[in-house]
Amino acid sequence: MADALKKSALEAIDNRAKDLFDLNQRIWNKPELGFQEFYAHSQLVEFFENAGFEVDNTQGGLETAFRASIGSSKEGITVGIMCEYDALPGIGHACGHNLISEAGVGCALGLKAALEASAAPIGRVVILGTPAEEDGGGKVKMIDKGCFDDIDICMMVHPKPLNCVYATCLAREDVTVTFHGHSSHAAAFPWEGRNALDAVVLAYNSISALRQQMKPTWRVHGVVTNGGAKPNIIPDSASMSYYIRTPLENDIKVLHQKVHACFKAAALATGCTADIKWNTTPFYSNLVTNNALAKLYQTHAESFGLKYPPKSEQVKIPFGSTDMGNVSHIKPAIHPYYDIGTDVANHTAEFAEAAKTKVAHESTLKQAKILAMVAIEVMTNKLVWEEVQQDFRTGEK
Repeated sequence: MADALKKSALEAIDNRAKDLFDLNQRIWNKPELGFQEFYAHSQLVEFFENAGFEVDNTQGGLETAFRASIGSSKEGITVGIMCEYDALPGIGHACGHNLISEAGVGCALGLKAALEASAAPIGRVVILGTPAEEDGGGKVKMIDKGCFDDIDICMMVHPKPLNCVYATCLAREDVTVTFHGHSSHAAAFPWEGRNALDAVVLAYNSISALRQQMKPTWRVHGVVTNGGAKPNIIPDSASMSYYIRTPLENDIKVLHQKVHACFKAAALATGCTADIKWNTTPFYSNLVTNNALAKLYQTHAESFGLKYPPKSEQVKIPFGSTDMGNVSHIKPAIHPYYDIGTDVANHTAEFAEAAKTKVAHESTLKQAKILAMVAIEVMTNKLVWEEVQQDFRTGEK
């Protein structure tokens, strides 16, 4: 049965290839920041409505989130497919979220065809439109509102300049610090001042020195956001912003304490006070890749000609952070990266250009097919589903 359903899915995706390319181009041409993706949202909602899906054009109180579904939840499992579509300021779709949407829609079309070709109900497919992945944590907010409660597995893919199934996405916290001192004339009465910029510089250097005692997989990076007004005025206020990241949530608690101490010490050394604000809403969790789903994905991806290094090498490849990590802590999930025919890094203008090409589109069509194959395997094979659940229960979080 599974082979016939897979064939139906592949044909359905191929039949809509041009429509999928046009969709990704429309989204690429009108990049929108997180929680402001009104155009992309309308394009995706309209596409699903026209394709015969049941659509709710808001989710979790978010105007630019949506849910499209097909099939029956009374029989079998419910597969969740994620669509992202927010862009970056100034450089548009430099993370290729237009392609993530295309992959999600393509997979959904394939699975719809498979469900319709099945002689008996095998489950349900839910596509979630999740805004503000780049900065805002749309998925975190949707988790809090119960949007994932009725979904059994969650899958998505992400464009990169390489192929990787076992991605190491890091837990992330961000912090803003404002040091308060006392202004004075820098030449005539410097002894009357307490230099807030000195506190920023000391904190920056202390964190740089801390790197010697950090684990190789930990990341700390930041910027000075305010350094004062004029050279002849000792700054009474100066500020900085940092991200800290670790592969595991337990480690981020340790790194948090170490970095926090650098801020406090800088304030003490300069006679300033420090207003330290750790932003934990949203907190981005580390990604937990479900091994059973990942094995299935890689097997099908290789059947489409994709090549991968050994798992032992894949897990060493460092990546950033994603709110899909939060999803992976509550549901079995995968978030593979796939090559779109470029050697430039994400979050660059050059990657944005690569994300609109026909080569990227062809790679994304393959990803839609691969996700559909994985979903059909899980929906039709109880042993596979049991393995997915077992791995989720016992895997390291």
